[in-house]
Amino acid sequence: MIRMLATACAATLLAASCAPGWATAPPPRPLAPCAWWYGIGEPPTDEDLELAAKRYDVVVLNATETEAMRTLHELNPKVKVLVYKDLSSTRNYPGAVHGDTDATWLPSGIGYFDAQRNNPQWFALDTAGKRIEWNGYPKHWQMTVWDPAYQKAWAKAVTEEVTREGWDGVLADNDFNTLSHYSSAILEGTANAQQTDRKLRDGLDAFLAVAGTALEKAGKMFVPNVSETHLIPGRWTAHGRFSGAMEENFGFRDDGGTGGLITFRGNEWEELRAQAALGESWLLLITKTTDDRQERAGYASAALLAGPHTCWTRATTETYLDPEWSHLQDTGLGEAVDRATRHTNGVWTRTYTGGWVAVNPTATAATVKPPGGLVDLKGAPVTQVELAAADGVVLVKPERGSAAGTTRGDGGR
Repeated sequence: MIRMLATACAATLLAASCAPGWATAPPPRPLAPCAWWYGIGEPPTDEDLELAAKRYDVVVLNATETEAMRTLHELNPKVKVLVYKDLSSTRNYPGAVHGDTDATWLPSGIGYFDAQRNNPQWFALDTAGKRIEWNGYPKHWQMTVWDPAYQKAWAKAVTEEVTREGWDGVLADNDFNTLSHYSSAILEGTANAQQTDRKLRDGLDAFLAVAGTALEKAGKMFVPNVSETHLIPGRWTAHGRFSGAMEENFGFRDDGGTGGLITFRGNEWEELRAQAALGESWLLLITKTTDDRQERAGYASAALLAGPHTCWTRATTETYLDPEWSHLQDTGLGEAVDRATRHTNGVWTRTYTGGWVAVNPTATAATVKPPGGLVDLKGAPVTQVELAAADGVVLVKPERGSAAGTTRGDGGR
């Protein structure tokens, strides 16, 4: 009941403050996006960790990196360090197993050989009775996420590990919407792809409740990487109700890179806004960038969601090899002074103590007028902005230009 009331209050914050006397705490500060590191690529170096302690509010590492986690906690106790765990697969590639033995530190909740020897029924089967290996990801095997016994075993094993080793919580990957991203298989007992996906989604809905509750009771964070929430109203809110959620395709452009920004479609954008306004849980946002437009659109969109736990990063590689940083994170926007506003041409804007951001999430170009006295990041005055489709802009006050290149260094705030 408390969480439901809080969500209702968050929705109200988008239009006005909550009813007088309802809340005793001051509203959360709508700060510019913090930075985070999805560090599941190469093992971090000492230099990586020193930089991470200064730059990031949240860091996600593989389960093998327990020493790196402890180093980060020593360097900056405010940084939240989460361990990567996959909800939907078990794996038997080298590293996840050693010969015919599961590794000590798993990328999943349940080891491949543990399941094979003790609970083979936890391997999902297709209509031919065969196990389902993910396309493009050899030796990743789909598990029965709908099975209550699997859910409880995963939650128990992961909660015990996180508590024992001292992680702040879990980044739970592959809370997905459809199996088709990994396999064209039809699950045993279902008639078609739609029924397969419904079985997986319903299973993950229940799974999230089991795992999130277990970790919450242990005082640990639980953040799922939930996909395609623009397609299912309420899914972001429901799956992010424990400690927040991760959006791995934030600011993704539709129609093969020629359309608008998918994040703004359906109900997802309003759910993101409500969560950010409430300020109690984390929005971990990733924009995959291959050009400057994607970087601008991603960061500016995150800035529209200003909040104490709204964190953004770009990703320049699919495998997240290195710590990422964008020059836009050095612009010193400060704190938002108004709500994000949608204009009649579809452009969204928001004003900050140190500047202003605008995003055009539509598939056509648009023009918007910024507040007076602002400059671009090269110091040139700007009186009108021509925004291409699916593009964004960050403008700053003139004195902010000299701050470019600095690092906030306030992990955890």
